[in-house]
Amino acid sequence: MKLLIKNMVCPRCISAAKDILVSEGLTVKSISLGEAEIEEDLIDEQRTSLADKLQGIGFELLDDPRSQLVEQIRIAVQQWVRMNEERPKLSDYLSCHLNKDYSTLSKLFSEVRGITIERFSILHRIEYAKELLCYSQLATSEIAYRLGYSSPAHLSSQFKQVTGMTPKVFRELENHDRVSLDAL
Repeated sequence: MKLLIKNMVCPRCISAAKDILVSEGLTVKSISLGEAEIEEDLIDEQRTSLADKLQGIGFELLDDPRSQLVEQIRIAVQQWVRMNEERPKLSDYLSCHLNKDYSTLSKLFSEVRGITIERFSILHRIEYAKELLCYSQLATSEIAYRLGYSSPAHLSSQFKQVTGMTPKVFRELENHDRVSLDAL
């Protein structure tokens, strides 16, 4: 049985969620960002107990099919942003990855999240650029190409539009203002 868990966005989160699943007597077949696969089918009491325990550490067990699909879109965008190889167009990637028409995905995401998939992907790319600017020695041009921008100027323009400063100014700051990925 596949479970979707909102806000499970880092290795430490995965470990914490896995501990809860195991403590509930469930057999974890696989677990990754935002989802876990267990061998058992959940009965109502198990689902309630699991949801309560996950909520206690800041996660949410998603049962509603619309919420599940929106979470799958969010995870797929995160994976697309962090691709190291040549990136397909985001719309093609999402359609192929989720086996749904992009216009359907886009409409649902906008309705539920109040933001377009395109804007969400831009915000996510900028947060990843911030991470790379803070924790790597990569030049802005290398970061731009790693994130799939056509040029460093395109990254700088979009970065400034979102943050109000250039990547260079951001890198030189003492305090780097970053947004948690689950807050996007």
